Amino acid sequence: MGSSPLSTRPPLRHRARLLLFTITLVLFVFFYSSTLTFLSSVFSRSDSYERNELVRRSEILSKCAYTRAKPGPPPHFHARIQSDRYAENTKPVLVRNATIWTAANDGHEVLAGDLLMHRGLIKAIGNVPLSMIQQLELGSVNLEIIDAHGAWVTPGIVDLHSHIGVGSAPELDGADDTNSYKAPILPWLRSIDGLNTHDASYELAMAGGVTSAQILPGSADNIGGQAFIMKLRPTAERSPSSMLLEPPYTLNGSHFDHSLTPRWRHMKHACGENPSSAYGITRLDSGWNFRAAYDQARKLRDVQDAFCAKAESDSWDDLTGKTFPEDLQWESLVDVLRGRVKLAVHCYEAVDLDGIVRLTNEFEFPVASFHHAGETYLVPELLKQTWGGTPAIALFASNFRKKREAFRGSEFAPRVLAEHGIDVVMKSDHPVVNSRYLLHEAAQAHYYGLDPALALLSVTYTPATAMGMGHRIGMLKPGYDADVVIWSSHPLSLAATPTQVYIDGIPQLSLPGRYVAKGPNTPPRTPNFDSEKVATVAHEGIPPLEPRSVRGALFVNVSGLYMRGEGSTEVMRVSEQAGSVGVEDGRVVCVGQCSNFAEGDVDIIDLEDGTITPGLTSFGAPLGLVEIRLEPSTNDGRVHNPLDGDLPAVLGDTIMRAQDGLMFGGQNLLLACRGGVTTAITAPSGTFLQGVSTAFSPGAAHARVENASVVDDVALHVAVSMSSKVGVSTQVAALRNMLFGKGGDEVLKGVRKGKTALVVNVESADIMATLLRLKDEYEAYSGRELRMTFAGATEAHLLAHEIAKAGVSVIVTQSKPYPSTWEQRRILAGPPITRESLVTALLKAGVNVAIGVVDEHNVRHTRFEVGWSLLTSNGSIDRTTALALATTNLEKALGVQREMPQDLVAYRGGDVFEFEAKVVGVISETLGRTDLFV
Repeated sequence: MGSSPLSTRPPLRHRARLLLFTITLVLFVFFYSSTLTFLSSVFSRSDSYERNELVRRSEILSKCAYTRAKPGPPPHFHARIQSDRYAENTKPVLVRNATIWTAANDGHEVLAGDLLMHRGLIKAIGNVPLSMIQQLELGSVNLEIIDAHGAWVTPGIVDLHSHIGVGSAPELDGADDTNSYKAPILPWLRSIDGLNTHDASYELAMAGGVTSAQILPGSADNIGGQAFIMKLRPTAERSPSSMLLEPPYTLNGSHFDHSLTPRWRHMKHACGENPSSAYGITRLDSGWNFRAAYDQARKLRDVQDAFCAKAESDSWDDLTGKTFPEDLQWESLVDVLRGRVKLAVHCYEAVDLDGIVRLTNEFEFPVASFHHAGETYLVPELLKQTWGGTPAIALFASNFRKKREAFRGSEFAPRVLAEHGIDVVMKSDHPVVNSRYLLHEAAQAHYYGLDPALALLSVTYTPATAMGMGHRIGMLKPGYDADVVIWSSHPLSLAATPTQVYIDGIPQLSLPGRYVAKGPNTPPRTPNFDSEKVATVAHEGIPPLEPRSVRGALFVNVSGLYMRGEGSTEVMRVSEQAGSVGVEDGRVVCVGQCSNFAEGDVDIIDLEDGTITPGLTSFGAPLGLVEIRLEPSTNDGRVHNPLDGDLPAVLGDTIMRAQDGLMFGGQNLLLACRGGVTTAITAPSGTFLQGVSTAFSPGAAHARVENASVVDDVALHVAVSMSSKVGVSTQVAALRNMLFGKGGDEVLKGVRKGKTALVVNVESADIMATLLRLKDEYEAYSGRELRMTFAGATEAHLLAHEIAKAGVSVIVTQSKPYPSTWEQRRILAGPPITRESLVTALLKAGVNVAIGVVDEHNVRHTRFEVGWSLLTSNGSIDRTTALALATTNLEKALGVQREMPQDLVAYRGGDVFEFEAKVVGVISETLGRTDLFV
């Protein structure tokens, strides 16, 4: 028999052991594998934690080191071969035969030679190596060569104080981003967040040679926010960010490479009247606002420093789970305390300046620049007590007295500050001063005594340094940005105009030099104002301005004599070389041969080849009605607008007259006299029905002086504007009703009869066209001439021939045009943008044109406003025509009926329309005397 199958199987116990072994082996392998995985995970997490912790610690230490790093250009900055703002395909430019003011050597270096721009940088200056030019030619680069013919070349103009882009032109509610009114302390706001790339001002500013600007928030707040530096040229990106110059790395948060050299940040503070009026607070409140804000920032800084002290002492256990202390609202103010912010502080008066100086010493932070700073020239030693060093002082040239805190400002402030070794900057505060004419601010400062090198520095290298950009702009030097301006004449001469402007090496004027006449190539020999400067400081900004009056005077070394013609309808040149001119009781009694007159008891005044010309007539400013514009108690006030509601019954049909509100002896009136204005024609201030203007002598002591009033009632003034509370059609309907109605004031009756001029303040060409139609309607209805004049008339060039045909005169009150409002947007910009200016275009069309001035502080410079039109007219205006613009043409436009007095003004050292001349006497037939200012 065979064996049973069961007999060959392993015993049951053996199989159990085998199964147990297998299970044990599997469990061991599983446990071992899990243990390895677990241990690997544990060690991996530990390694990852350590790595992350090392990274965290490194980032913290980097941030801590960054808090102590000083801003400025990175190492080897000037070794760069291409600008960070270089635009592809920009052709290199070689400017040859130039007179180059470089700004080097404290503004005294002038080179005769060439300048090479390439890749957004200045590559060579003076003597450009031939090898450098050949290298460009070998590289098949299209080199553009410009022959300057000896013209002056300077760095691009730098504006330290501008609101361009945030206070856009034309002014529209949708682009009004200059100020926030949410709170007086707002360091976290940023001007870049409101920068409008469509502002019409960019083109105009570049046409004045401005290439860079600091865009500040406004001055409504004590701390208005952060500012940014920008280049004004358009970019391919068309974005605000692409216009920025060296934006701080903090622009988009705190996550950046902290090993980089910090870039300067910028911020605006303001004290005085603006925050007080915006928030209904006082200077006491402002002082506390500043201290509370800086205390908050100091606490955050101290927490950061304590955190960093632990990190840098390796006390990491104390920092477990903690991050670097940050606060987005206050971090910028912490950077002020760390000395990493170029702080611009708006302060006028000594009390405000003193408060900020004390604040800097309490919290230990520097100030880069004080702005407006009207009284700084009175307290130079106070400025030197500012913590961290004396700030630069950014000033207007002559824009003073519009508010109380600006009342003591002086045209001699730049000179006085410079004599105390303090850096001076001239700024625009655009659009307060159109930044297109920023160089003119420097030229005025030079006229009143600032050294010419310092005057040019004040709009180039000094502001560049004050904003922390002196390593790349404001100077012509190899390695600097290719921001370059070629000028029509010496930059400090009146009406100096760019013929080409380069920003980053890119030309900005489409028709370079085509519309610009060449002017003097030497700086003006400015007058001596030593005594006036001393008196201004001694009297703390309000010096005695009254003249010394005499019966007789002999003016010698007179180069030219101009007088009014018969009937006072024109200006004529009486003598090209008068030699001597004798005057008595305000009248010329001899010309040339005055030996007998000289033997009498008369004052002898040497004019040093100066001229005697008719005294100028002013119009446009509320001269005599306004002393401090923003202080109502110093003004006549605004007249009642009948379109706002019923007139008080007590007024009846009477129209308000400027003569009834005149105030004599004010600073603006007396300065106007010293500027050559002998007759002021002033209308009441108001909207729509403004009232009746009056002509008077600004040199009279009071209204009861004989002949103080030249013409009691001159013209009837109305305004028709899109800015009124009521519509244009309503305003025109009201004017039509006045003209076609019956009764009313005697002056209105004179307008209806064609005896009195109707002067309409109007800017829009469309409204002017409507008014011309209204004139036709009235004349067809009445059979009488309606003597109409447009004042302001920014857009009058658009219908110049129609205006001439209608026999309407135009008083241009903004001879340097700016599209401030929508109804002024279609300006005729004038050279270098357009060939014609508004004045020349109207003259060529046959219009009777005059020039007025709207700001009372600027009436004293009426001759410079007229001179600007003369010197930029490309020869289409001669000197007699220029004089007529502010004398006989103006009087004709206003309908002055009488023959005007033969008042004359004596200028020492040059022509009336030059920066070399100074008024030394007024020969007043009106007042029967000669007033001397020497």
